[in-house]
Amino acid sequence: MNDEKSINKEESIFVQYVKKRKELIKDKKVLQTTYLPDELPHRKDQIDKIASIISTALNGEKPSNIMIYGMTGTGKTAVINYIGKELNKIDPDKDHCFYLYVNCEIIDTAYGILYDIAKQFIDDINQKIPFTGWSFEKLYKEFYEEIESRSRVFIIILDEIDHMISKKGDDIFYYLAKINEHLSRSKVSIIGISNNSKFQEMLEPKAKSRFGGESIIFPPYTKKELEDILFDRIKDVFEPNVLDDSVVEYCAALASRNDGDARMAIDLLRTATDIAERNGDSEITTAHVKSAKSSIEIDVVEESIKSLATQTKILLLSIIKISEKSNEIITTGDVYNEYRDIASIINVPILTQRRIGDLIQELDMMGLINASIKSLGRAGRTKEIKLDIQKEVVERFKKDSIFKKLDDYRPPNQTKLM
Repeated sequence: MNDEKSINKEESIFVQYVKKRKELIKDKKVLQTTYLPDELPHRKDQIDKIASIISTALNGEKPSNIMIYGMTGTGKTAVINYIGKELNKIDPDKDHCFYLYVNCEIIDTAYGILYDIAKQFIDDINQKIPFTGWSFEKLYKEFYEEIESRSRVFIIILDEIDHMISKKGDDIFYYLAKINEHLSRSKVSIIGISNNSKFQEMLEPKAKSRFGGESIIFPPYTKKELEDILFDRIKDVFEPNVLDDSVVEYCAALASRNDGDARMAIDLLRTATDIAERNGDSEITTAHVKSAKSSIEIDVVEESIKSLATQTKILLLSIIKISEKSNEIITTGDVYNEYRDIASIINVPILTQRRIGDLIQELDMMGLINASIKSLGRAGRTKEIKLDIQKEVVERFKKDSIFKKLDDYRPPNQTKLM
């Protein structure tokens, strides 16, 4: 049996790669973007301000609400996780407060967000609240009662909150912001995190007025700051003489051109290290970083578009055509009218407006468009749609073979569609 296993192992295609690979780093987890170091260089001011605000929770008082703004890779989530770790040191048994985190890009429904918050402080969550099936009103009532019964300060972090609100509206923000009006023994404070500096303009007046609070800005990192972050993270983890300082400097330079994105700098170094190890190289050079940059920059967007179903491609082209005609706000009604025209020319079945609404949401989730909900008052709500694809990708997409019939088509005014 052992001989058979040995033969199978030798026959595996992976043997050649395992033998070739050369380990250059002692601890790979430090190059994961989710890794939380003991210190966060160049974020002391932000840490101090947030910590000073929420410190009142340790005395049983409600801290001010906080909105944190900053572009991707500026350390927002890392700082929040760091503060949570520090809070746990001084209040390990949660005698004073609960520190609860939700990523609203992953969990983007009001029901899902409340459930995810609840399961972080209710031990027997499935015995009290079902994962699905209740009305939101019933869930909110149970959620409120569970919070009130614990006589604690609840600090709720809503990361990427703008993604959820642009898709589903600000109901969850409103309900959490107003919950203190009904609490007597417990208190709730909200920390929102957003890449969009105009986030509060997305809120309805009733939600905005209840939130209040303070704003904290996370500026992009400079090249020197990115170098400090990388050097601090990798100290003592690489084998001797495998990483030249120029590699770190190059990673920082590339990331500094990309809005000071520390996440990109770390990704570049991690991927460059992996490429060198796969090649069996004994050192990591700037050539590996260049290769890593090319690998990371493979156009995922373009590949995603190519994999779309025909109906979804027609819908995306409809949004593109409207965007090219004017800079005015695009609504779902505009898109549906354009979609029907193109679908008729291509001779494919025309979907219902409701189904097109579902496909618009899918394109939004893929990041190809931005579809935000706009209140029309008594007239209800609609979605305002904005294309979010680079121009060169759009031009290549328009040449997809399924649109060939459009090449020679001219509407009554003799204007060529494509």
